[in-house]
Amino acid sequence: MKPLEVIYKETRASRSVPAIRTGTDREARVTIPIVICAIFVVSFGSLSVIAQEKANLPIVDISGSTERHVIIAQGTEEVYQGHPTTLLMPDKKTLFAVWCINHGGLAGPMAKSTDGGLTWNRLDDQLPAEFKKHLNCPSIYRLTDPDGKSRLWVWSAAKGTSSGPGMPSIMSEDDGVSWKEMPPLNLPCVMTFSSVMKLKNGSYLGLYHVGPDGKDRPPLKVLQTITGDGGFTWSEPKIVAEVEGKSPCEPFMFRAPNGNEICCLMRENSHKGRSLVMYSNDEGKTWSQPVDTPWGLTGDRHIGIRLPDGRYVFAFRDMAINSPTWGHFVAWVGPYDAIKKGRPGQYRIKLLHSYAKGVRDCGYPGLELLEDGTIVATTYIKHRPGSEKHSVMSTRFKISDTDRILGRK
Repeated sequence: MKPLEVIYKETRASRSVPAIRTGTDREARVTIPIVICAIFVVSFGSLSVIAQEKANLPIVDISGSTERHVIIAQGTEEVYQGHPTTLLMPDKKTLFAVWCINHGGLAGPMAKSTDGGLTWNRLDDQLPAEFKKHLNCPSIYRLTDPDGKSRLWVWSAAKGTSSGPGMPSIMSEDDGVSWKEMPPLNLPCVMTFSSVMKLKNGSYLGLYHVGPDGKDRPPLKVLQTITGDGGFTWSEPKIVAEVEGKSPCEPFMFRAPNGNEICCLMRENSHKGRSLVMYSNDEGKTWSQPVDTPWGLTGDRHIGIRLPDGRYVFAFRDMAINSPTWGHFVAWVGPYDAIKKGRPGQYRIKLLHSYAKGVRDCGYPGLELLEDGTIVATTYIKHRPGSEKHSVMSTRFKISDTDRILGRK
């Protein structure tokens, strides 16, 4: 069987799907996806629902606009750069990025930008030597303690080996000028916190996922823990998402427009259906039973921002069944109400094209909104053909750009 992308391209050519090109975004275009039958063994009812959602969810493709791209760490034939997260500081122009070497490999790299992600300087040599022994998808956060002192934390999944102490970290008390190694939290996990949120009482809620005996195998489940002292100590973890026949993981939390409800998007690791979503209306004390997201939000490792106009943008690795951008780095744009009511949303953006063979390998993004409206979407990706391995890179755009390409404004 031909790859889905090949079939899609051939079908699109034969059906003359509309494409819109612009002068300022010479590579950008809008496509209306076509339904391709008999690729997956699903019911006609499911295909009908997918067809309807796809028809109502156009794609704005800016992946070929290379003038938007910034390389933070170039992959080589020997070096694979993987799984970044980013942090935007309160000045709205200083950014930090951390990642690991090889797929789920050892930590060590860190970079800093003082111009909103246009240029980056590596900080590896300024970090504790032990950080290079931390393993798997380091994540960076800024937490403020009850006395008002803010610190930067970088947690990883384990130290030394996958069975080593869970959630080791490094910490900075001077906004990233100097760093020190901290004791591990000793929380077994597949990955460390993929989401940390400040609660109304000033404490922080952290979500992560585990498998049986802490291993990366199904069934996966999502746990939460809370810190009341700015990241030093955390409560006993409790399970908040466990779904029979599915593997929820890589949770991302954000607040609803009303400021009270917390929504959590989750990857579903069997990839047989859609991603999952759950809600809390009591600051994480209880959560609703996870349900399917809209088709267009199906993907791995969501992260999002809220726009000044109230809409949301979520970036992730596209894993939606029958999606023409399956496996690539994409974003979903739409109102909160679309998630709550299971509606398609407004449109998706193809951010970057993955040239990895077989199962696509990208995502784990950072997504930051700068003061001038620029969105900086950072990922790891094989961004061009050839023997070079994955790079850590970003693409930059404004929602006004993609709205205009779509014809919304």
